[in-house]
Amino acid sequence: MAPYFLMNLIPQRQKTDDEARPLLTALAGLSWIQWAHFFSGWLAWTCDAIDFFSVSLTVSRLATQFDKKTADITTAITLTLLLRVVGAVIFGILSDRFGRKWPLVFNLVIVALLQLGAGFVNTFSEFLAVRSLFGIGMGGIWGMAASTALENLPVEARGLGSGVMQQGYAVGYLFAACINLKLVPVVSPTWRALFWTASGISFFAAVIRAILPESEYFLKQKAREHGHTNSTEKTKTFIKETGKMVRIHWLLCIYALLFMTGFNFLSHGSQDLYPTYLQDSKGISNHDATIATIIGNCGAIAGGAIAGFVSQYIGRRLTIVIFVLLVGCFIPLWIIPSSFGALAAGAFCIQFGVQGAWGVVPIQLAEMSPPAFRATFPGVAYQLGNMVSSASAQIEATGGAHERTTITRANGTTENVPDYAKVQGILIGCVAAFLIVVTILGPENHGSHFEKHKTAFEEGGGEDDAVVDDDDAPNHAGPSHIRESASINEKASVDQKESVNV
Repeated sequence: MAPYFLMNLIPQRQKTDDEARPLLTALAGLSWIQWAHFFSGWLAWTCDAIDFFSVSLTVSRLATQFDKKTADITTAITLTLLLRVVGAVIFGILSDRFGRKWPLVFNLVIVALLQLGAGFVNTFSEFLAVRSLFGIGMGGIWGMAASTALENLPVEARGLGSGVMQQGYAVGYLFAACINLKLVPVVSPTWRALFWTASGISFFAAVIRAILPESEYFLKQKAREHGHTNSTEKTKTFIKETGKMVRIHWLLCIYALLFMTGFNFLSHGSQDLYPTYLQDSKGISNHDATIATIIGNCGAIAGGAIAGFVSQYIGRRLTIVIFVLLVGCFIPLWIIPSSFGALAAGAFCIQFGVQGAWGVVPIQLAEMSPPAFRATFPGVAYQLGNMVSSASAQIEATGGAHERTTITRANGTTENVPDYAKVQGILIGCVAAFLIVVTILGPENHGSHFEKHKTAFEEGGGEDDAVVDDDDAPNHAGPSHIRESASINEKASVDQKESVNV
């Protein structure tokens, strides 16, 4: 008989699942406001990716501009990732306390201004300073974008919604690559034009979110609390419930950090230095490296949508494990070939697996999070993982500088170049193995009705069992030592006994 943790990868079917609507029926029943909320969350995350990958796509141009080495330029990527956790804490708390709308609008405006400013710097020190501040702004967007996009969808559509929303990241990378391919080479500001264009798109996203109403989830809670407590009392309650949540869920916090560290190493290790790897280690032109990046992101978009959809039926953790295994299988195709066609195929396949697994992350984090803290908890966990993995590009750049290989250029000359392929292959292989183990051993609250729980500014909001309408209990799967709330353990035990009796 298979071990319990393997059998439990597929979540137990709940009696409420029998009443679940087919996906197409659920999608057809969405109102235009629900569609608009989802689009605004997706667009915010897309803009975030355009802004971030502006550096990754222009490493060579930036190195020439500032007369620096590749490893020096990747310091900007590291600083951005390090400081994202600060933004996640600030804007996550603002969102859980005051709502999804205006904190996200304010966040997008800040990001747009900093991205605009990055295009005007003249020294490398100024560039690092602006990108560091940009990291704070960037860190707040994912948690608010994910909660805005997913909490307004019905449960039946959240798996697919998670995959599509998360691949706003790949779409953003795709947009940035297209701008870098067609605009940057033909205008005099070169790399600066990419930063300015990205800034304008972020301003547009802020306008879209400002036009739309507040999340229905928050409007309902405000209406229910209207006249009972004032703003000061709500803030005191929020602080109290935050402390309670940390005391109850400290083990879950540690797990989320390990989970997101693995995922961020997987993502940044396979993307941030990829265009430079193709140019320096494989002798691919800047134009073809950009084309390969675009092809890879097409694979990412397809993988994310498919994985998110599949996770609705076979569970979040099992879907992640399957797609991470695909990553391991395609590493040789990603690093061994020398021709453009084979390398582009490797990029498509590896990103299909990487971003396919990532497509499940928004809904997996939202369902495992303490329900009242769905902006703060996922956002901070995400960005803490980013902080730990922030040096991934520098690790690859430094390792590649020490590991050398010889390539033959198109003109027949040979050259000794950094062997980024070997370093990336080893890093991604180790990360994939780590992530599979962490995912299998972790929790899963598949199909959780987190929108029925109290907000963080209500008494009891920091407890998992604080349900406003408990007709639909979440499906708690995974090792019991991860689930901190005693009430949830009791409920899971009762459900299991009932299923045995049936």
